Amino acid sequence: MARFAVRRALSALALLFATSVVVFGAFEVIPSYNPAQAIAGRNATPTTVAEVSRKFGFDKPVYTQYVNTMKLVFTGKVIDYQDDLNVVDQFRKRFPVTLSLVLPAGILWFGMAVVLGSVSAMRAGRLTDRVVMVAAIVGVSIPVVLLAALLLYFFAYKLTWFPNTGYHGLSNPVQWAYHLILPWIALAVLNIGFYSRVLRSGLLDMANQDFVRTARAKGLSRGQVFRRHMLRNSLMPIITMFGLDFATAIGGAALITEAVFNLPGIGQYEASSIGNLDVPPILVGAILTAFFVVLFGALIDILYGLLDPRIRLTG
Repeated sequence: MARFAVRRALSALALLFATSVVVFGAFEVIPSYNPAQAIAGRNATPTTVAEVSRKFGFDKPVYTQYVNTMKLVFTGKVIDYQDDLNVVDQFRKRFPVTLSLVLPAGILWFGMAVVLGSVSAMRAGRLTDRVVMVAAIVGVSIPVVLLAALLLYFFAYKLTWFPNTGYHGLSNPVQWAYHLILPWIALAVLNIGFYSRVLRSGLLDMANQDFVRTARAKGLSRGQVFRRHMLRNSLMPIITMFGLDFATAIGGAALITEAVFNLPGIGQYEASSIGNLDVPPILVGAILTAFFVVLFGALIDILYGLLDPRIRLTG
C-alpha cells in the first residue's frame, strides 16, 4: 500500500507538471497574442506596453516566465491580468459554489443512471427498455447550453416555478436547493443518458458470462444474481467515467451551466478568463482539474478492490 501511495504521488506530480507546461505553452503559440498589450489596453502606447511587459516579466525568456508563474501559483500569490485579483483567493471563494452544483448533480446522474440502466437491461427488448433508451439518446443529444436555456425559459420565466438565475448560500438550505434544482438537472441529464446506455450494455454482456449461468444453476434468485454478480461487475466502467467526469466538473468543466445560470463558481471565472486570454486563472484551473483527476483516480482504484475481490492494491 505504501508503494501504491508513492506511485500515485509521483504520477500526480508528473501530471501536474505536464498540464502546467501544456497550458502555459499554448499561450506562447497563439498568433499575435501579447499579454502586455492585453493588460495595457488597446489604446496603450508602446512605452506603456513596454513598462507593463517589464513589470510582469514578459520580456524574459519563456522558461523564466513559466518558473516565475509557477512560484506565484504554488505560493498563492498569482494575480490575474485583467482585474488584478488574487487567483487562488478567487478559486477558494468560488469553490463552494461549484461544489454545491457538481456534488448533488453527480449523485443525481450516477443514481439515476444505475436505476434506468438496470431497468432497461432487465426488460431488454420490451417497451420499458425502448422508452428508457429513447430518453437516454435524447438526453445525450441535447447540448447543455440548449437544455439550460430551455429549463430557464419554461420553468423560470413561463411557469415561474424556480428562480431564473443566481446562487443562495447554505445558510438557508431550502433556498440553496431551490436555486440549484434547474442547474443540477441541466448538468446531470447528459451524463444520465450516456451512463445508463453504458451500464445497460455491460449488464447484457454480463448476463451471458459463465459465472452468471453458474450462479443461476446454484438456485440463486434472479434478484440475487443481478445484485451480487451482474450489477457489481458492470458498475466498474461507469465508476471510472464518473470519477473522471466528476473531477473535471469540480475543476471548472461545468462552466457552461454556471454561465447560463449565473452561478459565481470556478467555471464562470474560468470562462471569463478564457474570453480575455487571461493566463493565470486558466493555468490554476487546469492544475486544479489535474489534481482532482489524480485524486479520484486513486479513489476509484481503491473502490475497485472493494467491488471485485480479484483486484488487490499491491503494496
